Amino acid sequence: MNISGFDLNLLRVLDALLREGSTVRAADRLGLSQPAVSSALGRLRQVLGDPLFVRKGQGMEPTLVARNLAAPVRDILERVEGLLGGSVLFDPARSEMIFKIGGSDAIAEVLMSPLLNRLRRDAPRIRAQLVDLVPENYAQTLERDGVDLALIPGHRDFPEWVDRRLAFRADYLVVAARDNPHLAAAGIAEGDEMPLDLFCDLTHLLFSAEGRLSAVGDTALAALGRKRRVVGSLPVFSGVARAVAEGTSIALMPAQLARVFRDRYKLSLYAAPMEVPETPIYMCWHRRATSSAGHAWMRDLVYEVMAPMRAVRKVQRGNARA
Repeated sequence: MNISGFDLNLLRVLDALLREGSTVRAADRLGLSQPAVSSALGRLRQVLGDPLFVRKGQGMEPTLVARNLAAPVRDILERVEGLLGGSVLFDPARSEMIFKIGGSDAIAEVLMSPLLNRLRRDAPRIRAQLVDLVPENYAQTLERDGVDLALIPGHRDFPEWVDRRLAFRADYLVVAARDNPHLAAAGIAEGDEMPLDLFCDLTHLLFSAEGRLSAVGDTALAALGRKRRVVGSLPVFSGVARAVAEGTSIALMPAQLARVFRDRYKLSLYAAPMEVPETPIYMCWHRRATSSAGHAWMRDLVYEVMAPMRAVRKVQRGNARA
């Protein structure tokens, strides 16, 4: 193919289609009309000799050729942006970037509201979207699912192409319904350390996107030779909080989130009776985006907005409301 006759803007269209899986959403991302995107897709099909996308339900599924082009095309576009889009040229007040963040509903609770408020003030044309992480395959979220930044919990081996920054560390508190009869009978005040025997005797709910029935709390108990009674798991923290509030089970929950949910769901907070290791939460992105001025601006903004989570000091035993 003679590249001198190729419209490089078609790569932007291909990238948007791969990210969105829809000509309508791709047009919205690019600020074009849907017919213009469909026309560009037709030209891409002709140039590349492949249908690129096939209809699947209400969306479009990329062909193998399109999938193989996804990473190289995105890399080319972000390298060009890094070359031309230095900080002097990037104007957040005028940018119409759409920025996808991968994270759990905990991230929705502690990040999205202040982030959107800041964008409304400083960058009103930028749109931020929160999408679910792919359980047990965070790399795919960044490599193939069009996520610009992922908030990933825990210690893990990251691929060499992933850049990251520690966003905050999540400590843990025990949450229970304020009218939980077992705690009332035990005479434990909110903020106290929950006795180990009571903690193990009560039933537990936990957060697990994968439907597991064990987590960091079980590992901490095993070090003491103890077990807890996990009776169920839910894929969202808000579901855990609501189920705890409406029953007699308790749960271990990140302290930052427990304090958000405390008044909303009428919960009481307690210190755990054992040392639960903190969970690091990393901001992760594909290295190809590191030099992008717009991406860097959004990364810095997300990090700044999460400052209150870093300010929460480690929970002191017997001082859960600190």
